[in-house]
Amino acid sequence: MQRLTPLRMTAAAVIAVGGLALIQPASAAQAAPGDRQTAFAEAAKAYDVPESVLLGVSYLESRWDANAGRPSNSAGFGPMHLTDAAALTDLPATDHHGQGEEDPRGDDGRPLAVTARPATPAEIPASLRTLEKAAELTGASRDALRADPAVNIRGGAALLADYQKQLGAPLSADPAEWYGAVARYSGASEAEAAKFFADEVYATIQAGAERVTDDGQKVGLKAVPGLKKLEKWLERLGLRRPGRDGVECPPTISCEWIPAPYQALPDDDYGNHDLSNRPWNQKVDYIVIHDMEGYFGPSVDLVQDPARPASWHYSLRSSDGHVAQHLKTKDVGWQAGNWYVNAKSIGLEHEGFLGEGAAWYTEAMYRTSAKLVRYLALRHGVPLDRAHIIGHDNVPGTLPTTVRGMHEDPGPFWDWAHYFELLGKPLHTSGGPKAQSVMILPDYAKNQPYYYGCDRKNPTADCAPHGSSSVWLRTEPREDAPLVKDIGKHPTGDSLYSVYDHSARANTGQRYAVAERQGDWTAIWYLGQKAWFHNPAAQPTAV
Repeated sequence: MQRLTPLRMTAAAVIAVGGLALIQPASAAQAAPGDRQTAFAEAAKAYDVPESVLLGVSYLESRWDANAGRPSNSAGFGPMHLTDAAALTDLPATDHHGQGEEDPRGDDGRPLAVTARPATPAEIPASLRTLEKAAELTGASRDALRADPAVNIRGGAALLADYQKQLGAPLSADPAEWYGAVARYSGASEAEAAKFFADEVYATIQAGAERVTDDGQKVGLKAVPGLKKLEKWLERLGLRRPGRDGVECPPTISCEWIPAPYQALPDDDYGNHDLSNRPWNQKVDYIVIHDMEGYFGPSVDLVQDPARPASWHYSLRSSDGHVAQHLKTKDVGWQAGNWYVNAKSIGLEHEGFLGEGAAWYTEAMYRTSAKLVRYLALRHGVPLDRAHIIGHDNVPGTLPTTVRGMHEDPGPFWDWAHYFELLGKPLHTSGGPKAQSVMILPDYAKNQPYYYGCDRKNPTADCAPHGSSSVWLRTEPREDAPLVKDIGKHPTGDSLYSVYDHSARANTGQRYAVAERQGDWTAIWYLGQKAWFHNPAAQPTAV
């Protein structure tokens, strides 16, 4: 595992646009079956849940990872993603467009003149309190359900069995009978979202899966060809059906239309987006990946405020991947902080936080996002590569004065390599050891660079070790060398090791010209300077 703690702390800087690297999970041969597989088998037996169903649900939530007991971006813990939103109550209700650091319009010729209403904290729904119910059903403590993977798996099995009983369905050994309980496990309030989640679980069971988890556990799910599913149980959940009128989404995902308003405002102003007729008057070249730095409900509420100078095309919910579309793709959202990028891009906001409190994104949201991006890329002719599928952190400021306000989301914990696998375009390169350019491509799980700033209450505290898509860039080929400078982000200071400072980081999939190689270190040309990163042959971080 690569976790480089700086021997010399410096201040830092930078931002990078770029490509992504495919992170390959450890091969099955590198790990033996461990306690995780046994935990699934024992929990399934204890609660009369088919083991394949328990494994399938967990895979779609966490890919069987423990994530060191840290919560997801929808407050879920452990392999079974048991939710405990109360543990994250100190996180902000607003989203990152409301923090005043960047004009989302990227319009340097028209000063901001509108004011927006504050976000209203929402009541925590039952879908974000499943850990509480699991504690009641199993008798386990909340701390154990959060931190102990085996206890967490038992909690998930207990929930599935409880949902099955509430539906009046049998505790059958036939996975087909569990479709309704699996759909309910998603926590979705829409029938279409619950169906998407259940269908993805059953597709995973049918195809089978095998991987080594983030903590080195080999887990496998045997394929079940010809698997059936009894969708009649879905109807008994009584979920709402909002309809799909007006949406631009693939039919395989859950999607509804919740429009962002366009209206005149005082002083000849307007909000909260620009009308257009793309692609007839402007080609769409980019799809911008954001995280909300907030929760789905409050963010969707705020995008409906005409006096708020921010808007985007789609919002994605973490727990089940449900999508709300707010703007037609022909229109221009105020989302990237750069007018030129806004004019040529579609913006997707993903529920969650890049560092504060939460640490990982759910498989359900990754899958929905990838399906949506594939659909949009095909419609608009956008290449599926990291030069065109970019993060908000890849969007430059329009002027030297706006560079400092550039955003950092979706951050180093967004698994770009896995995302491109789901897009059907795994990141790879044909370069060899003497290639004149390299693509940044660390192993996400093993690459665990040092960061601080993940704790909102203690912003100088070290972040817990976690997989990352980013590598640090240094002035010399040694681990205690200072980080390279970015005079745009830090005109008078150094780059920082903060999770919120991407000044001296290169991200998965980004491609750079090689400046030099020395042993286990590679230098790239970065902001007009040589920037070194650790790239050992035994565990390369670039290819």
